[in-house]
Amino acid sequence: MKRFRPALLAVAALTLLSAVLTPPASQAATTAIGGSFSDGFDGQTSRWSKSDGWSNGSMFNVGWRADHVWFSGGVLGLKLDTASCPSGCSGKPYASGEYRTNDLYSYGRFETRMKAVKASGTVTSFFTYTGPSDNQPWDEIDIEILGKNTTQMQTNYFTNGAGGHEKIINLGFDAASGYHDYAIEWWNGGTINWFVDGRLVHQENGSRGPLPTHPMRIMMNLWPGIGVDGWLGPFNYPGSALNATYDSARYTKY
Repeated sequence: MKRFRPALLAVAALTLLSAVLTPPASQAATTAIGGSFSDGFDGQTSRWSKSDGWSNGSMFNVGWRADHVWFSGGVLGLKLDTASCPSGCSGKPYASGEYRTNDLYSYGRFETRMKAVKASGTVTSFFTYTGPSDNQPWDEIDIEILGKNTTQMQTNYFTNGAGGHEKIINLGFDAASGYHDYAIEWWNGGTINWFVDGRLVHQENGSRGPLPTHPMRIMMNLWPGIGVDGWLGPFNYPGSALNATYDSARYTKY
């Protein structure tokens, strides 16, 4: 039987998602180009939208519920549990939260302060994305904490749907035990830089494939996988809700 390395399995699964992260047309938001901002998550503002009533694709074993995005004491939370979604969540057995900007953002620095979920089979994310719902190719830049090992971070990027640029970063701490600062610098000059607590941990310069060029939404979500145990590990619901939390988000235009 053919065996795949986890990174290759992840790429194979992701390439199956022709409509990944694409909401129904009635849910699509505006596509203006946004300027610099800083958000302390004291509550929802007009800058953001909550995904509601759909799923992102075959490897996502979850549908989105707007009421699974919550705010408390200057913290944004994304809750994963077994609630059913208003429109059935595409038949998925779990519900969770996804938060996305209404505007698109071009070259600059994208930052968050977050605490991840520790649970095999899950992903806590902060990323930029655009695609068919914005009348653009699929471009994406990722920060992902895999719940099977929260002492590591996975980076990746997609350009016109082509990924396969994963890199595993050893953090030196447990991302599920406290808040830490994560940042992406996306430069017109031809690099993507990833930072953790102000420290440069990885750079892509296009040598492994062209870098994204299209303005993207800023997004975060929490989700369990299905069919990708070799990448994420198996998911077993622990019997009570899981919550990823975000203390802030910021974008600085370059």
